[in-house]
Amino acid sequence: MKSPSHSLQGQLLLDGGRLRGSFFHRSVVLICQHDDNGAFGLILNRTMASRAGELILEELPESIQEKPLFLGGPVQPGALSYLHTDDYLPQANVMPQVNLGHSLDELHELAQSFSTTKRLRIFAGYAGWSPGQLDSEIESEAWLVHPASRELIFEASAESLWEKILQQKNWQHRLLAQSPEDPSWN
Repeated sequence: MKSPSHSLQGQLLLDGGRLRGSFFHRSVVLICQHDDNGAFGLILNRTMASRAGELILEELPESIQEKPLFLGGPVQPGALSYLHTDDYLPQANVMPQVNLGHSLDELHELAQSFSTTKRLRIFAGYAGWSPGQLDSEIESEAWLVHPASRELIFEASAESLWEKILQQKNWQHRLLAQSPEDPSWN
């Protein structure tokens, strides 16, 4: 697979204030794959009211059943994806020490492995872009690009992630982070 001239794999996309009214309003998306065939990402800051065990019908270990479930995006809301990290993860496929998986068998293996540094997030659905679509959206300034880190993916509060990242940028972005959800509230 040939990659686009500038792959965004392993980067975060943030609503730059132009996605109001869309599914991606105030979202933070980790781009897991980006090449000439399009892009695949997971929204990091949309928790669902359900736990993984409530929506995944497969028999799962209790440690997985109790995990919060995240809404990864509007495409195929029944599709399972998960991100995991550990201090030693040589085969990471998203960025160093961050791996994307879809297999229930691998999810079982992760649940049964012991590591104090292992982190896991489970997603229903995903965000997808056709070839060139994401590049076009970036050019039209719909998205802000920000470097991803394990801390932002696994440790930061989902509810405040968008604001937290914008606070690290310039004064216009800090102002955007402080703006009300609906401008009419001003």
